[in-house]
Amino acid sequence: MTTQASPDAAPAGSNLPEFSVSELSRALKRAVEDNFGRVRVRGEISGFKRAASGHLYLSLKDSEAVLDAVCWRGTSGRLGVKPEDGMEVICTGRLTTYMERSRYQLVIEQMELAGQGALLKLLEDRRKKLAAEGLFDPDRKKKLPYLPDVIGVVTSPTGAVIRDILHRLDDRFPRHVLIWPVLVQGEGAAEQIADAIAGFNRLERGGAVPRPDVLIVARGGGSLEDLWAFNEEIVVRAAAASLIPLISAVGHETDTTLIDFAADVRAPTPTAAAEMAVPVRAELLEQILELQARMTAGAGRQVADRRERVADLARGLPRPRQAIEECAQRLDSWVERLGNAARKLVAERRQRVAEQWAAVPRPSAMLGRRADTAGAVFVRLRPELIARRMEDGGARAGDLGARLMAAAKRALTQARQRFDALGGLLESYSYQRVLERGFALVRDAAGQPVTAAAGALPGARLGIRFHDGEVAATVTGAPAHASAPVSKRKRGPDSSGSQGSLL
Repeated sequence: MTTQASPDAAPAGSNLPEFSVSELSRALKRAVEDNFGRVRVRGEISGFKRAASGHLYLSLKDSEAVLDAVCWRGTSGRLGVKPEDGMEVICTGRLTTYMERSRYQLVIEQMELAGQGALLKLLEDRRKKLAAEGLFDPDRKKKLPYLPDVIGVVTSPTGAVIRDILHRLDDRFPRHVLIWPVLVQGEGAAEQIADAIAGFNRLERGGAVPRPDVLIVARGGGSLEDLWAFNEEIVVRAAAASLIPLISAVGHETDTTLIDFAADVRAPTPTAAAEMAVPVRAELLEQILELQARMTAGAGRQVADRRERVADLARGLPRPRQAIEECAQRLDSWVERLGNAARKLVAERRQRVAEQWAAVPRPSAMLGRRADTAGAVFVRLRPELIARRMEDGGARAGDLGARLMAAAKRALTQARQRFDALGGLLESYSYQRVLERGFALVRDAAGQPVTAAAGALPGARLGIRFHDGEVAATVTGAPAHASAPVSKRKRGPDSSGSQGSLL
């Protein structure tokens, strides 16, 4: 079967090739990649985002156009710049197309800031941001120790900086130096510097590796790009968080990096940092000797002054022997006066006692008079005392009776309460309460409780008592084995009143 061509179809003699969408997209992709295999593009970053996979997506724009760009995860870690919106950069890479969206994009392989002006703008923005967080506040600065025992140095182990520092320390005051080797520029330098500062702070005092008393972060001079690792945020935050006093010695005197603001002290050069870390040993010895001489001279002057003062005071003191003789004479006089006074006092006390004894009446006469007085009073008051005792006894008996009645009522009330409580407890222990909880009481024909399966013999008539009545039952089967599981279910009389089979 054949079909006729539509009148609207392309003429049979047309030589235009026919492509599928995929074929055309692949052809465009090859054309773009072949003609723009490697390009450098300058523009401003816009719409930057980092995907969960680690890939970076952004757009490069200028005043007239926008170019989509992507940086794969394996390349993003090697970029010399951390992308941010608004940053002007120069990206090196290759152009390709994304066929699923009919878009072309730049695959970034390298990225650098577009000129020193962009670097300075980025540096100023970062400085304002960190300053607003308080990382550069003077109150955070720590005082350097006067004479540290251990000095930690974070720098390149192969440069001239470490040799200058060690040479200067040997000239001034040799100390124990720990070197943490790091890269000071290029890829990964900022991370190594930050890890070194944090690593020195993690050392424990008294450990196998001694903890430094002061840190020096040093690097020689260079361009703004060469010193950029010391402007990275991770390095600045590590310097600000250091618990060990830190000296920043990056570049020459005219070079300024952000770590200088976060450090406790900024040194213009690495050599100056070594001079700040330790004093001059010879000057210190000279100062100690001078202080020792001054102290010795001062102590001598004080001893001489004290000796002279003691001599002056001694001239004003009386002679010791003369003072002792005068005291002995005064003591003899007091002893004599004390003996006379004691004898006189004893005589006066004896005379006063004799006079008082003569005035004291005899006990027998006093007792006779008191007995006569007591007999007369008793005769006069006897009837009144008897009447008062009888009245007091009657009142006391009435009071005791009232108290006895009250005590009897209380005892009766307490006994009734205790009886009610015991009755309630006995009722709670009653088997009727157990039956109300769903249990049943099985009894044989004699009315005795059946407590084991062995007591229910085939043909025996039993009575099963529930909480609301009792039904009769007949055992029709042999008892099950004791170890066999017994199914527990609640049985009750059916609507016809018959019991049914028990087993």
